[in-house]
Amino acid sequence: MKFIVAPLLLGLLAACSPQPSAEATPSAAPTASVHPVSGLQVIPLTVTSGASVHRFDVELAASPEAQQRGLMFRTELGDQEGMIFPSDPPQVRSFWMKNTPLPLDIIYIGEDGRILNIHPMTTPYSLDSLYSTGITSGVLELRGGRAEELGIEQGDLVEW
Repeated sequence: MKFIVAPLLLGLLAACSPQPSAEATPSAAPTASVHPVSGLQVIPLTVTSGASVHRFDVELAASPEAQQRGLMFRTELGDQEGMIFPSDPPQVRSFWMKNTPLPLDIIYIGEDGRILNIHPMTTPYSLDSLYSTGITSGVLELRGGRAEELGIEQGDLVEW
């Protein structure tokens, strides 16, 4: 009797499992990538340095709340990751490292998309203000030391 019940149960389970549809269903449109930690939209960003183009996937800190939090409390940041802080309207900016355990490269971007200045390898948890040398259209944060590793410097073009 149990030899008959087992195949019968297997048949019932197979009948209840999801089956592919005979008709093709349209695939969902790709959705914007969202960072798993911050919940912010992730967008592509490039830095053109001479003949080299460096590509990053950066978190977009578009809201005042996201800009205030930034990379605070984060313990890791990949080589091709970062965060962009658009300046709307363009303005002189300053950042600090309060509650930020990672050293960062803070890169100030001028209204023409060119790097104004870089504060490299910032000191974690520092309350010192780090200023732009002029009006910024945005600020890019990368893992500390990454700009030097890639040869990114003042005058390079940043696009996002």
